[in-house]
Amino acid sequence: MIFVMIAIFIAGYTLIALEHTLKVNKAASALAAGILAWTVYVLWQPDKHEVILSLKEHFEGIAEILFFLLGAMTIVELIDAHGGFEVITSRIRTRNKRTLLWIIASITFFLSAVLDNLTTAIVMVSLVQKILSDRNDRLTFAGMIVIAANAGGAWSPIGDVTTTMLWIGGNITTLPTIQHNILPSIACLLVPLIAASFFVRGRIAANDAGVVSREKNVVFFLGLGVLLFTPVFKTVTHLPPFIGILFGLSVLWIATEIMHRGKDNESRKKFSVANALQRIDSASVLFFLGILLCVAALEANGSLAELSKFLSAAIGNDVIIISVIGLLSAVVDNVPLVAAVMGMYPLSLHGTDSFFWQFLTYCAGTGGSILIIGSAAGVAAMSIEKIDFFWYLKRIGALAFIGYIAGIAVFLIQMTLMHGQM
Repeated sequence: MIFVMIAIFIAGYTLIALEHTLKVNKAASALAAGILAWTVYVLWQPDKHEVILSLKEHFEGIAEILFFLLGAMTIVELIDAHGGFEVITSRIRTRNKRTLLWIIASITFFLSAVLDNLTTAIVMVSLVQKILSDRNDRLTFAGMIVIAANAGGAWSPIGDVTTTMLWIGGNITTLPTIQHNILPSIACLLVPLIAASFFVRGRIAANDAGVVSREKNVVFFLGLGVLLFTPVFKTVTHLPPFIGILFGLSVLWIATEIMHRGKDNESRKKFSVANALQRIDSASVLFFLGILLCVAALEANGSLAELSKFLSAAIGNDVIIISVIGLLSAVVDNVPLVAAVMGMYPLSLHGTDSFFWQFLTYCAGTGGSILIIGSAAGVAAMSIEKIDFFWYLKRIGALAFIGYIAGIAVFLIQMTLMHGQM
């Protein structure tokens, strides 16, 4: 059974990678793989009820991610419909592409730490679409945004799903996480950013952003405000992040309805949430659903836990094990990987804020940048800009890898200097 499920995952992953060659939408392949994996699992198990309960338990977490993604994308689309991104584009004076790349990457890095890497990637890729007209330039910028968003999310407890999991689980705390991971995360971005700078040349064509009206300002800052409010809402209420993002959407929805209530029906429809929902790429949401279902099936049947045990027995070195887990997160979603590791290594073995957990925070958060489907930020960028899997692998994957290794080196040097040993 386990081998069949793994074969299904590999086949689905291959179809996703060959999407443009086979002309089969990646969402269809991901959904098929996810559903087939659970079908095989339930047919092979004598206790069907237990499998169904497991599916429902996993789907609860999946639904939270999907609703968060839906809410964040709707807010971004609503800002876009009002021309809100012109509030930023009108203030970016540089016409030098290289300078712009550094500005965008820096904003993404710090914004993802206070929002999260997924929302930040959505906002910044959408922003770049308003600034750059050349598609090749936009793809390069989108790739660097993915690296910057994941690197920025790795040094904040609310910057990535995995850091939040470790934070809530008591494995890490806020200040030590910032202290241990901010420099490695900077290195993870800085090295590929310097390398990418050699390939980005020229100047941006003049882009008339138009007049920034009161409506654009209100919707942009209110939209950004509700996004920033989401982690605060979670901290105060302890409710899941998707509740906060949907509450923020409702506030923005009410505000825009009031703003346009005096206009004719056609104008109101253009700026409505209903119209923003229609503009969302629903296929990308279904793709994410399929991937998470497939990975959840592998977690449910014990494959990921067995993988962790194999790594511990075969390698035995924590640095190598966690580095490999980070690389695996580029192929397999980092959430179940981290969950499996948390189950394998109790806090009694590795205490709160120990080297093990802080290093895992960095590796699991940044390793996913190596492949476009290795992180939520990558999936979001892929859906917005229709980035080809192999294009990303060829142009961005190698840069992300050297950044990942550079961050590991900085982390190990830092730990040696701080504690004298790892």
